[in-house]
Formats: sequence, structure tokens, C-alpha cells
Amino acid sequence: MAPGATMEVGQDGVAIITLANPPVNALHPKVLSSLFNHAREAHNRSDVKAIVVTGQGGKFSAGFDIQQFLTQSGGGGIDSKINAAFCELLESGPKPTVAAVEGIALGGGCETAMACNARLCTPGTKMGLPELSLGILPGFGGTQRLPRLVGLQKACEMMLTSQPIKEGAAKKLGLVDDVVPKEKLLPAARQLALAIAAGKAPRSYTLYRTDKLESLGEALAIITFAKAQAAKKGAHLTHPQLCLDAIQWGVEFGGLKGIDKEQEAFAKAASLDTHKALVHIFFAQRSTKKVKGVTDAGLKARKVRKVAVIGGGLMGSGIATAGLLAGQEVLIKEVNDKFLQAGLSRVKSNLMGQVKRGKMNQQQVDKLLTKLKGALTYDDFKAVDMVVEAVIESIDLKQKIFADLEKVCGPDCILSTNTSTIDIELIGQKTKSQDRIIGAHFFSPAHIMPLLEIVRTEKTSKQVILDTIEYGAQIKKTPVVVGNCTGFAVNRVFFPYTQAACMLVDLGLDPYMIDMVVLKGFGMPMGPFRLSDLVGADIGLHVGKNFIEAFSERVYPAQIISLLNDHKRLGEKTGSGFYKFDNKRKASADKDLAPIIEESRKKAGLFKGQPPKLTPEEIIQFIFFPVVNEGCRVIDEGIVDKPSDLDVATVMSMGFPAYRGGLIKWADLLGAKVVADKLNGWAKQFEPAGLGGFFKPCTYLQSAADNNTSLEAGRKTASKM
Repeated sequence: MAPGATMEVGQDGVAIITLANPPVNALHPKVLSSLFNHAREAHNRSDVKAIVVTGQGGKFSAGFDIQQFLTQSGGGGIDSKINAAFCELLESGPKPTVAAVEGIALGGGCETAMACNARLCTPGTKMGLPELSLGILPGFGGTQRLPRLVGLQKACEMMLTSQPIKEGAAKKLGLVDDVVPKEKLLPAARQLALAIAAGKAPRSYTLYRTDKLESLGEALAIITFAKAQAAKKGAHLTHPQLCLDAIQWGVEFGGLKGIDKEQEAFAKAASLDTHKALVHIFFAQRSTKKVKGVTDAGLKARKVRKVAVIGGGLMGSGIATAGLLAGQEVLIKEVNDKFLQAGLSRVKSNLMGQVKRGKMNQQQVDKLLTKLKGALTYDDFKAVDMVVEAVIESIDLKQKIFADLEKVCGPDCILSTNTSTIDIELIGQKTKSQDRIIGAHFFSPAHIMPLLEIVRTEKTSKQVILDTIEYGAQIKKTPVVVGNCTGFAVNRVFFPYTQAACMLVDLGLDPYMIDMVVLKGFGMPMGPFRLSDLVGADIGLHVGKNFIEAFSERVYPAQIISLLNDHKRLGEKTGSGFYKFDNKRKASADKDLAPIIEESRKKAGLFKGQPPKLTPEEIIQFIFFPVVNEGCRVIDEGIVDKPSDLDVATVMSMGFPAYRGGLIKWADLLGAKVVADKLNGWAKQFEPAGLGGFFKPCTYLQSAADNNTSLEAGRKTASKM
């Protein structure tokens, strides 16, 4: 069915215009054109008294068709003609209009409803303007009409947070006139439209209303505060300020002038890299579940209803919590009752955290806990659909566990490991079930972090991969399927991150300054040294050794991590690392780190008496360009199905800023040549110290630089996964 809208005129003289573009009636240009043509026809017909706009299939509209942002430049083709049509045909035409909203009215869908003279909705409806989450702002008059319906303060909050509101709040605030049962929606909308046409009910021209707007002085104070808050939360973001500029212009000079300002601001936002990056991530996140040769193989995913978790530590209890929250039956196995009770208590504590945050109540927690069971033996494993092993990183222990699992689990049970460092094939080496052994790598805390890195081997069956993707979706994770190698995708790509930062310290730079540049200057959730303290220097040393062994020709064996271990400064867990920590784990700079830094610099032999004079931008490049380089190797080796999967993985695991598009998209926005030229320069500079390999661009990156091609284009040959 082609996108469009239909019109039907009833005997009562009401024209019902229905938006039709399944599944969510996205406002494709053809839908908008059809809407406006039908509205124009209805206004010109003598047998039409009023107009009702609704959506097909129980949905009003989820907003503008985002695909248009990929196929058209300048914000998907949104221009002043569309806004003029909203004003002339929906808001101020000869016949009154009523929006009959069911299910969702988001973005352009909400703006369509707001342009009508009245709005009714059904229970369960969500309405809002989430455009800022895509790096743009409302473009169909939303910056002007929403403040005039719900008040300036609430409108700013709704737009800046991109959070929708439910039908109760919508009625209370004035976004809708009434909430009516689903079966009565169209009859009530027809009745209201006729009442307005007959002058028995008021006709609201939202763009010209001022009754909900605060006084000018108060309004300007609200906007000033909102701008300050937006700048604080998104120091690198321009589009929230553009949105607030448009709102302010309308407050000061009226809604029509505000529409013009909105159009100008929209065009500016649509031209920014932020918009390109956020649209990229939006689609990339939705494509991770599509894996060539697996999801297109004609197989049907099996649901995981009962999962067993081996190990009730921090990671295991988090995995168990995620399962319970998804409605699964969960079995936790431990080696003794003391460890088991501790694991069960951690799960209960995780769930109580949901209560404290207002996401659940005690009754719901109690119900979930009835699905949790502890075990000290494998007696109940015959009935589970999937096992997630989450014990310490010991090859011998894991091999024994998987040999046991093969004997006690059903033949179709998925056998997965949460290892972050050990070769998956090695773990299953002593079994005959390598076709159903797979990596299910969670990130801590497992019930909160959104990524599930699914690690396949050459022997893992397509069915098991598909089932594990389904499992990830069930527990509300974004699954990314990767190949089996040291560090898999995320940890491997980011191994140069801390190493490059440590090299800068050995060159003479201050670690706290480096962290601040990465945090404030780039937008990571924390700098590399604060991250090291969170993870633990002991873990960092162990993982680092794996990478030194695997990639000896391109590593920087940072002495400072080893020295921190020697001094028992492991980070938060010991009260000191790069930072010192108070009893609330608040970090602060530690002068006692200075002699350790001095010792590290002496051992490295890179410090020449004065630190190099690097700008914040150069520090960011020095740290992140080697990460990009390793990401390009991962793409070239076929470790990820497609480059965009790596973007999603870096955003959802390491906190790489989504507004930069993920690691590879960010590099593309800068240009492969910029990245490669910088790396080549450093490779030459550090070659005498034997560190040229740390920086030398890989073949994939250098080829993209030489041929001016996109890193996101991916491999020309099929993935090796």
C-alpha cells in the first residue's frame, strides 16, 4: 500500500481524513500531500461542514518519516510550504478540524494534532515531540503551538527531554480536550467537530493563543534557565539552543513570526553533524538484529522462558535480574550456600533499586521473586532453555562447567558464557556441543547496561545465534553479533584507549587534565583514568596482558598500570588508584600518585623534560584515533557484520557520545584522510622508540583515506563470522 491518506464524507457532513502509512502512519511526503489535498477538497465542498483527522490501524501518527532524512538533504525536504499548509488547511481554513488521536501522536504526528482546532484521544495514548533526540527540532510548528497549549515551562521540558506524556497528563495540561473510549473516538470527534461548526463549541486557533503563556518577563526567565540547563547537559550540542531560540522568538513576536524562526532554526540544525550522527545511530540500532546468513536464513527464533545463571556474583546477579524483569524463570547456581544466598540477595537488592526509582512497586517485586530459584546442583538444569555462565575468568573452571552442562542440559539448550577475555572455542573445547556454545557478553551492571555482545564461533549454529538474538531482545538489550577474537569487538577496539592515555602521561601530561579533556571536551561519561579506577587496575593489568600477547606489534605496554598494582592502588575497590576515594566513592586528585607517575616516566623513557604542547583537540585525537584504527581492523577482519554495529556497540557499552554517531561514523564525519594522516605522523614520530606500530594505519583505514571512501561502507567481501 502506497503512503497516503483517504477521505470519506458522512451523511452528517463530517469529512474523515485518515492517515495511512502502516505500521505507524509515518508522515511520508506523500501522506502530507494527500492530507493537504483532502483538506483542501473538504474546505471547498458544500456538503462538508467539518473535518476530522485520524490515523489508520489504531495509530494516529508516529511522526515524520525518518527515512526521508537519509534520502533527502536539508532535513528530509521539510520546508515552509508544509508549515503554510498546516496553518491554512488545518488551523485556519473555512471548516473546523478535530484530531481523533489513538495510540501515538509523536513528532510531526503531535504537530498535526496541535494544528487542528480541537483534539480527542483514547486511553493509553502517548503524545510528544522527540525531535531533539534526532539532532533536529520540531519543524511543523511544534515550538510555537505546544507552549500555547501546555504552558512554556512544560513545553520546554517535553521538547528538551524528548519524553512523551500519557493521555491523563495530556488532558490535564490542555494538550487534548478530552479522553474518550476507543469505540467512541470517531463518534465523539464528529460530534465535537459539528458543534464547533455550529458555534456551539469554541474553535481554538492554537498559534494565536496566549492564555497559557506566562508573562513576558517570566517567560524569558524560563527560557534563560532552560538554555543554561541545556548547555550544562549538552555542552557540545547546538540544536537544543536553536529550539529554545525559536520558542523565545514566538513568545516575543507572536506565533506566526515564531513559525518563520522555527523554519530557520530547523534548517540550521538539519545541517549539523549532530543530526547526521543521531539519525545514523537511530537506524544502526534497529539494524543490529539483522545478521547476514542468520536472520535471513528462514529460521524461526525460539523464546527463552527459563534461564540458568552459573555464578551469583555482581555480573551473574545482574544477568539474573535482567531475566526476571523480562518475565523469565531464573535459576542461580553457586558452589556453596553462602555464595548462593549472597547472589540471591544481590538480585533482590537490584529489584528493590527499581522500587526506589519508582519503576516498580513491592507487590511486583514479590511476584518476580517467585520466579527466582537457587541451586547448588545441576538437578534442575534439564528443564532450562539457556545457561549463562558467569564465573571467574579461569579456563580450566569454565571448561569443566561446560563439560558438565553438556551432560545435564537438554540437547537444544543454549550454552553461553559471559567471558570477556577467553576464546569461546577454547571454553567449549572439551565438549561435543560446540554448535550450541556461544558468548553472551554483558556489560556491568548487567541489568542496566543496554548492550549484549553475542560472540559466535565458526562452529556456532545459526539457530543458536538467532535464539540468542531473541534472548537479547526479550531482556530489552540491543544485541550485536560479533566474531570470536581476543577482546571480541568492544574490548578489543578500546584497548588502545587507556594505552594511548598512559603514553600521554609518560610523555609528561597530567592524567587529571587528560580525563577532563575526554570528559568535558569530548563527552565521554568519564576519562580513561577514572574508568581504570572503576574497573580496577588488577583487571586492567590482566586484560592488558591478553592484548599484549595477541597484538604485540601494536601495543603500548603501559608501566603505570603495573606500578599501581605493585602499590596495591587498584582503584575504587582499594580506596585509591589514579584517584583517591572517600567512603562514598567520590573521586579526587591524589598527590601521592606523583612518585608513581615519575617512576613510570623513567621506565618509559619518553619524557624529555617538558610535556608536548597539545591542544585539547590533539589530545582527543591522540587517544581516539588509535581506537578508530583498531575499529577499522575489526571491520576488515569481518569481526562485525557491518560497521554500524560497531557504532552501536561503542555507544551502548563505552558511552561513546551518540551525538557523534559512534566510533566509525565520527571518524567518517572527520574524514578518513584526517585520521590516517595524523596516525602516520605519530607513527613516524614514535618509530625510534619502537612504537610506530601503535599508530600505523591499517590497510582498511589507509585505503579509505587514499580513495576518499567512507569507513561505513564496510568490506567488499563477506563477513568472516
